[in-house]
Amino acid sequence: MDPASAIDLCRTALLSAVIIAAPMLIIGMAAGLLVGLMQALTQIQDQTVAFVPKILAMSGVMVICLPWLVTRMVEFTRVVFINAGMP
Repeated sequence: MDPASAIDLCRTALLSAVIIAAPMLIIGMAAGLLVGLMQALTQIQDQTVAFVPKILAMSGVMVICLPWLVTRMVEFTRVVFINAGMP
């Protein structure tokens, strides 16, 4: 494998990781913002109040997006094997 191919593979791997993680991170950020706003409005400053809704929202998104995530990972793995010369 030449250096250009290795760099392209690393770039593709990082881009795939960002794309795969993006839905869960965006929903986690939105849930954290909403919970933080509610905590500021009600003046309830408890760590577990912020933690549980974020975990539930991110878990729900992961369950919903799981088929798409697995498809993306399988496609990336297939491309890696093809570029490595494996059948």
